[in-house]
Amino acid sequence: MTAFTLATSAYPVEQLIAWDDYAAKIARWVAEAADGGAKLAVFPEYAGMELTAQDAASVADLHGSIAAMGALVERVDALHVELSVRHGIHICAGSLPVREADGVFRNHARLFAPSGKSGTQRKIVMTRFEREIWNIGAGSPLHVFDTDLGRIGIAICYDVEFPLLVRAQVEAGATLILAPSATDTLHGYHRVRVGAQARALENQCYVVQSSVVGDAEWTPSLGTSHGAAGIYGPPDLGFPADGVVARGAVDAPGWVFGEIDPEKVARVRRKGSVFNYRHWDEQGATVTLPVVEVVDLR
Repeated sequence: MTAFTLATSAYPVEQLIAWDDYAAKIARWVAEAADGGAKLAVFPEYAGMELTAQDAASVADLHGSIAAMGALVERVDALHVELSVRHGIHICAGSLPVREADGVFRNHARLFAPSGKSGTQRKIVMTRFEREIWNIGAGSPLHVFDTDLGRIGIAICYDVEFPLLVRAQVEAGATLILAPSATDTLHGYHRVRVGAQARALENQCYVVQSSVVGDAEWTPSLGTSHGAAGIYGPPDLGFPADGVVARGAVDAPGWVFGEIDPEKVARVRRKGSVFNYRHWDEQGATVTLPVVEVVDLR
């Protein structure tokens, strides 16, 4: 696969009370990414909570607003399909909780391709607030997505802090892992960032973080969020000495652009100073990795 430009976001959730305002904002952000040359745009975890502003009767009620938002999911996905096809860009849309057939809400990240196809990765491991306050359920299975840009995995926020989840995606062929995140403290942001950089190191691959930023005190689901967008690789041959391919300022809204070059991944695994990816099995422990399903978006 050839190198391409990726855009990852520090995205401010705003109180947009009309659908047209939301659609215009997403269209504007996608157009900015595409105009910057990006072939993949990454929005953060729970950016979809912006939609809760559109139900005035439930916006102040956490569980009521999550439930009411379900009526808009199909419309949101149709918007992203249309923008992906129009601009010829892949989009990892802002994740949102979706009620599934068993009545349980699960955190869905969706990847849209210019082919018109899309795929979903559910969050696997829930944080305390998701378990204890939001009542969001754990999802499965793990996926990797075949795209014209290569094979991509998604590890939503807390998931990127767990090595075996990402390792399973990498062993299934992913050389790029997307880590959309939402963190209400700088501690949380740095936990996800450190996890992303650790996964890039041990798997000798790219890991991309996107973040929700700013104040959203109008919704009990988010409040104030802190973070930054970043693109990380292994600190070795062909990559920056600190592994930081690109990173934005903390809490500064906007896109961060960087190049993703699959050949650099192949080269560092072949000729790097160390072979973390190759030497994984030499840790001395026998571990069964999660099963990964391949979804074709080409």
